[in-house]
Amino acid sequence: MAGYTEHHPDAPEAARSPMVSLRGVDKHFGDLHVLRGIDLDVAAKEVVVVVGPSGSGKSTLCRTINRLETIDSGEIRVDGTPLPTEGPALAQLRADVGMVFQSFNLFAHRTILDNITLAPIQVRRAKRAVAEAEAMALLERVGIADKAGHHPAQLSGGQQQRAAMARALAMHPKVMLFDEPTSALDPEMVNEVLDVMVGLARDGMTMIVVTHEMGFARRAADRVVFMDQGRIVEQDTPAGFFDSPRTERARSFLASVLTH
Repeated sequence: MAGYTEHHPDAPEAARSPMVSLRGVDKHFGDLHVLRGIDLDVAAKEVVVVVGPSGSGKSTLCRTINRLETIDSGEIRVDGTPLPTEGPALAQLRADVGMVFQSFNLFAHRTILDNITLAPIQVRRAKRAVAEAEAMALLERVGIADKAGHHPAQLSGGQQQRAAMARALAMHPKVMLFDEPTSALDPEMVNEVLDVMVGLARDGMTMIVVTHEMGFARRAADRVVFMDQGRIVEQDTPAGFFDSPRTERARSFLASVLTH
């Protein structure tokens, strides 16, 4: 896709400290076993893109990392600390783990600037002037500084998603989670959001991205994780996964998504 820049990590894998770690993670929704024995480590500054067919557990995996979904067994650690279950520690975790959803989840009655400054002021106890200055810098970074005084309904879908990304970044997160961030967008708006994500990757943000955008996975990921039926089937560099998938299931998936 146009506008992409290849992402090359600053340091070899072995030199990085783990930022997210999942061990033996299982999750059920009733009788449906949506995560099956998930083991996954994500290093600091690493960009991991999770792909797979619908219903494979990708979004659930993403949502367990900031405890929007609880797990039945196993352990998840963020920056070496097990996920807290409730209270102030859980609020701190969610401040440290930014999340961007399919739907933008902006407060409709607040301006874009207010949407971005609300959490830093209330959770981080930032002074309003400082929070607003940082928010404007972030809006500049995502290319919508001129929309600071607008309400979400006055923005396009792509602009709203970029505002949602700025809101997550305003908390200075250690990790950014993206759950299908472009799936609700019109096709012409997809690249403007992906370009911002590529910039974050280039700047060294630790990112876990659930997406169906294979061009983004190929160009921005350090590693591609392929899931099917609640399991991690294989994982590799983008070149390795796309050019030489090791399993028949991955080959079948790629044949279906790369020919449309």
